[in-house]
Amino acid sequence: MTTHADSLKTTTPTLAQLTTIGVGGAVGRFIEPQSEEEFIAAVRDADAAGSPLLVIGGGSNLLIADEPFHGVVVRDKRQGISVLDDDAHAGANASVVAIVAQAGVNWDDFVDFCVVSGFSGVEGLSGVPGSVGASVVQNIGAYGQEVASTVSSVRIFDRESGSIRQLDRDDMRFGYRSSALKSSMYSAPAVPSGDYFPTPRYVVLSVTFALRRNGTDEVAFGQLAKALGVAVGERMPIADIRRAVLKVRAAKGMLEDPGRYLLPLMRGCKNFHIVADALSANSLASREQPANMNDEAGSQPNLNRHSCGSFFMNPILTKAQAEKLPPDAPRFDATLPDGEPGVKTSAAWLIDHAGFHKGYKVRPDAKAGLSTLHTLALTNRGGAKASDVAELARAIQNGVEAKFGIRLVPEPVVVGMDLR
Repeated sequence: MTTHADSLKTTTPTLAQLTTIGVGGAVGRFIEPQSEEEFIAAVRDADAAGSPLLVIGGGSNLLIADEPFHGVVVRDKRQGISVLDDDAHAGANASVVAIVAQAGVNWDDFVDFCVVSGFSGVEGLSGVPGSVGASVVQNIGAYGQEVASTVSSVRIFDRESGSIRQLDRDDMRFGYRSSALKSSMYSAPAVPSGDYFPTPRYVVLSVTFALRRNGTDEVAFGQLAKALGVAVGERMPIADIRRAVLKVRAAKGMLEDPGRYLLPLMRGCKNFHIVADALSANSLASREQPANMNDEAGSQPNLNRHSCGSFFMNPILTKAQAEKLPPDAPRFDATLPDGEPGVKTSAAWLIDHAGFHKGYKVRPDAKAGLSTLHTLALTNRGGAKASDVAELARAIQNGVEAKFGIRLVPEPVVVGMDLR
């Protein structure tokens, strides 16, 4: 019998071709739905057949094993963004605008659209890779902003009931790099649920954001304020904030390689003018970069961008655990999963102070290593396998635990490997 998914099947790639870190095995079936009906049908068909299901966005928050993924990979190709100006969505506050973005929209395309339109609230999240759908699963955050603060509602397909539902912001149960959607995939931190993994029970169809009709915003993060030459709390044009965020992220090697969007499998997944601008900026940066700053002693500097982004979450500790940290360890007020007050510390600081410095490799000839610009990014230095990245991750986890008694939890969705 021919299913909806069969009619949408395209050339079957490997997961190494679909992910920003460039590792992962072959795919059983690859589907790119062009409409909501096709998207839901692809999910239904996979579930009905009992096939493992992997819904992906930009492939940035994934580390997938080298062995074949014997299941269905679905990449939502819908790219629609709509501005809702009616009173029902704006409410009594005319300074707020409602924007609906389909799950397949590239996240940075969405941020660019908002900034160009004069809508503030997400400019600090410029350059974060991935899709709009993935942004609310992970509750992405950077430079003083979190996606949770701008989400009004999320339209989802519930795989258990087979129905379309709307989850309000409170229903999403947002936390630090977490949501009700992400929680449905895990029975404990880094322990996959037997029912829904590696795709949540609730599959995102679209997200409604509430942003401000304001071309300026407060600079809420010290590092960003320094880059802009202003004080924390000062207001700046959101276009300037976006440019500064992209510059800071680029200096850390924490922007994805724009060249991947020139590959046949990635074309059309990101706005071409943003790709072109990024490629031009990369070319200029390469010409201006001092020789001794070149990655891998003179090879391509973009290898730092072949990563999953930040690989480990910042640990949130009890106050008793935090007291055992060295006096100079970073400490920030936070909330524990049980709602009690806690202390967040820096995973990057722990990694560095456990002896894993920028550029660290488990062996000189290892093909995976820490970024030469940032200790929180595990990178593919060329030809790495998922097993190479996992070996590096475990070495860091073990070293940090031996030094500080803290087991780092991976931020990416890890499929086919155990990195608890």
